[in-house]
Amino acid sequence: MFKSNSTKWAISLVVIALIVAVGVTINTDNSTFTPQTAIGQTSDNFNQDFEYLERANRAFIEVVNRAKPAVVQITTTRLVSTRQNPSDFFGDDLFEFWFGPRERRERPDLGEPEEREEVPRGLGSGVIVSEDGYILTNNHVIEDAESITVILPNGREYQAKVIGKDAGRQGTDLAVLKIDGNDLPILPFGNSEDLQIGEWVIAIGSPFGLAQTVTRGMVSAKGRSIDDIRIVRYADFIQTDAAINRGNSGGALINIRGELIGINTAIATGSGLSQSNAGVGFAIPINLAKRIMAQLIEKGEVERGWLGVSLQVVDYDLAEKLELGEPRGALITQAYKGMPAHKAGIRRGDVIVEFDKVTIRDMNHLMHVVAATGVGKTVDVKVIRKGREKDLEVKLEKRTQEVLARLSGQDDRFVPEEDDAEAFVGIQVQGLTDELATRYGYEGETGVIVTAVERRSPAAKAQIGTGTLIQEIEGVEISNLNDYREQVKAVKNKSKILLYVRQPNNRGAAFITLENPSN
Repeated sequence: MFKSNSTKWAISLVVIALIVAVGVTINTDNSTFTPQTAIGQTSDNFNQDFEYLERANRAFIEVVNRAKPAVVQITTTRLVSTRQNPSDFFGDDLFEFWFGPRERRERPDLGEPEEREEVPRGLGSGVIVSEDGYILTNNHVIEDAESITVILPNGREYQAKVIGKDAGRQGTDLAVLKIDGNDLPILPFGNSEDLQIGEWVIAIGSPFGLAQTVTRGMVSAKGRSIDDIRIVRYADFIQTDAAINRGNSGGALINIRGELIGINTAIATGSGLSQSNAGVGFAIPINLAKRIMAQLIEKGEVERGWLGVSLQVVDYDLAEKLELGEPRGALITQAYKGMPAHKAGIRRGDVIVEFDKVTIRDMNHLMHVVAATGVGKTVDVKVIRKGREKDLEVKLEKRTQEVLARLSGQDDRFVPEEDDAEAFVGIQVQGLTDELATRYGYEGETGVIVTAVERRSPAAKAQIGTGTLIQEIEGVEISNLNDYREQVKAVKNKSKILLYVRQPNNRGAAFITLENPSN
């Protein structure tokens, strides 16, 4: 009897312990177990989090629904000869990839007028930015088009005319179109300067002709420049992982407030045959696009400020040699005579660290800032010259094709003479003669000219080539072979040597640092 009662008490204690351990109570009115506090709190938290997710989801849907009506599809046609081989539409590279090399020969002159016909050329996207029909897109979407059709999301079609364009080879790859419309849906402008890396963004466009396609991602990086993406001269791209593909060009990149913060322009694709999104897309910031659009609408072209200099990136080695402390600013390798910078007293070797009260990060940043500054405006410039700050004033002029043409030239083959100086860091040189100066565009200059460069030498790695003119070694001017020989002896114990060189026919100038293997 006692043993039986003891067993019952033991069982009861075990049950009570289990109930306490698992947090369960028994409802006396209902023979069910009820979850206790821990499980109940988890359920409440889940419901609350789910509500947040639902609200965020509805917010994204609302933003997209408001933005989509202002993003249009753009189709173009072009005129081609009726005699053109259909394979020409592939282009030589693509045709030969699939079918192998083909014979190239001049088409026979049949003595008849050439007939031309319109054929579909391409698909792209655009963004309506004014109620009366101004549309922002990429220049490459409409380049060489015979006709341009804009298709609204409701299916209505308009013939568009080009108001202005800024080709990517010398500009930003933006274009402004105009359609005849009223009370059209528009996207409000955001502020691309306020974008944060990691911020959510949405891309809307017509990839592969699929109109009104929406993708979502984040801002992966800002300030991607021409060194990163060699498709335009002046741009400061936003990088995003929101899926962008062919046909998205010219479409909208918006923030979570539904504001236009970029024009989708380019993608980085994988190797091989892949031409689709690899999670790396680029958009032109809307702050830049607005400035370009205003000039295209007002003048039909873009006027950019012009300093008249050649620039170079400052790396760690140059920063040390130029007493900058760390890489910053833009290094002047040439200040062309008669140009704004030269008139203002800017000289080669100067590092521009501030322009019009804007702190200059690097060479590409200076290019964007100068280009965006008004032509004819006088601005303050701060340079570092031989370790000391110097304040100057420069009046910007207009960058024109005529100016660029004057500063460009073609190289020629160099034939060295027999009296080459002894090789140093892989270089052999000779004195600059009048004949060589005329041939290579060095009239009025002094220095020694490179006649040979050893393979795999420090000079070869620094891309010094035959015909390069050496004008300075470690800040000391080199006028002739005697100067060169003396300075080579003076720096023979240095591990790194700073040179200032120029390339033939104004093809560029640079400060370079060379490793000295003999040290």
